[in-house]
Amino acid sequence: MPVLVKVSQNNNDKTTAFGKWYGRVVNTKTMSYSELCKHMSEHNSVYGEDVCLGVANKLQNCILEQLLEGKKVQFGELGTFYLSVKSTGANEEKDFNLGNNIQGLYLCFAPSRTDVNNLSSKMLKKKAAFMNVKDLVESAKKASGSSSNDNDNVNDNPEPGTVNPEPGTGGGGSNDNGGGGGNSGGVEEG
Repeated sequence: MPVLVKVSQNNNDKTTAFGKWYGRVVNTKTMSYSELCKHMSEHNSVYGEDVCLGVANKLQNCILEQLLEGKKVQFGELGTFYLSVKSTGANEEKDFNLGNNIQGLYLCFAPSRTDVNNLSSKMLKKKAAFMNVKDLVESAKKASGSSSNDNDNVNDNPEPGTVNPEPGTGGGGSNDNGGGGGNSGGVEEG
């Protein structure tokens, strides 16, 4: 399946991007950890879902342990996990207090840029196939025999895993690049 993209207009008149149209990735669902392990076991593996889940749990615990020991952790050819802090400034070094000035600790990920598995933005774009959500909705309408003058919603109460094309659905928050809104119907924007 291609990467689904929803095109929406920026309605924030306080930005220079106001009125421009932007693309935003739309996810059909979030795959759970156990679903991922089950999926792994179905790839012609001699190991069952329970073994894959056990290995993945151990791997997750070890990655976290190593990160908290101050190490970066390379995850195969996918990329590298590392930690970062957010802190407030102190006027002088002697005034910096780890307990007071550090506001947060963040788990970060840097995709691989090796020749084997280059996951840079440019390379991912080359590997991906894209589809506009609007085109998907139109093809669903044609398949169901609806005319293009019908209500813009494929289904007002969509089943999980279906696309609800209403403007403003499927997002969390907003940014200078366009819309926002709540998640509705089984589509998630990233």
